[in-house]
Amino acid sequence: MGHDKTERIFPAEDQALGDVLGFAEDELEKAGCPMKTKMAVVLAVEEIFVNIAHYAYEGKKGEVKLSFRFSPDTRTAVFEFSDQGIPFDPLKIPDPDLTLDVEERQIGGLGIFITRKTMDDVLYRYENEENILSIVKKI
Repeated sequence: MGHDKTERIFPAEDQALGDVLGFAEDELEKAGCPMKTKMAVVLAVEEIFVNIAHYAYEGKKGEVKLSFRFSPDTRTAVFEFSDQGIPFDPLKIPDPDLTLDVEERQIGGLGIFITRKTMDDVLYRYENEENILSIVKKI
């Protein structure tokens, strides 16, 4: 499709979160994303990155490749996360039971639940020994 793709590599650790969010905000800004949408997308990016940082490498050092693509004709933004951590498909997590009290809910399912509700599409694939998770949002 010939759309520019920007790609950055970050260490999979909490300390990198500020840089990750800065990258996401800059790219959305360049794409002319409205503030409200930008906040939703950046929150999803944070949610996913933190999950990878905490779980993908089981306490060992690792990296996350984050790429951004924007299609001006459809106004569609795509962030794609790749990591070489343990295979994990977050889309297989059942939606949390929101009727339960907060204390009773399963930990961990809420972030991806909110991400799936706020994004237009969330896609997962495992290839070449990499987890690849994409979030798609019309801006």
